[in-house]
Amino acid sequence: MGGGTEAFPDLGEHCQHEDCNQLDFLPFTCHGCKKVFCLEHRSYAAHGCPKADQNSRFVVVCEACSVSIEKRAGEEEAAALERHEKSGSCDPSKKQKPRCPVKRCKEVLTFSNNSTCKVCNQSVCLKHRFPSDHFCKPPLRLPTRSGMDCGDRKGNFSSRSSVKAC
Repeated sequence: MGGGTEAFPDLGEHCQHEDCNQLDFLPFTCHGCKKVFCLEHRSYAAHGCPKADQNSRFVVVCEACSVSIEKRAGEEEAAALERHEKSGSCDPSKKQKPRCPVKRCKEVLTFSNNSTCKVCNQSVCLKHRFPSDHFCKPPLRLPTRSGMDCGDRKGNFSSRSSVKAC
């Protein structure tokens, strides 16, 4: 089913929805039935795709270990969780989440509520993100080197440039 205009006959395609047949210059191809649709009919539900479930993937999260389990086609959530538990891969000890290291703070650190301190490089919750809020201690630094470490024992540098490497 071609589309286009007189000037550009190969441009676009007609929507294959039975009630539409609109000429669309940016058509969508359905991954299920392999037909071409316009923007309005591109979703599985909008064009009533008979093969919609073949490409759909559903995931259930296990409450005990926080592992994602993929549901099989036509399988209930409870059955997927039961299959996961019987497989022996369900380990509740994996569920432990990182927590804020500040004393008496029980905040679980997630991608959206943690901050890394620029002074001590600790991950803390947003409530304790300032150095004064989490008793920040900068990491121990090595003593600074004198200029003699870069050359021989007499302080002569191998490079003749006016800039010292140290």
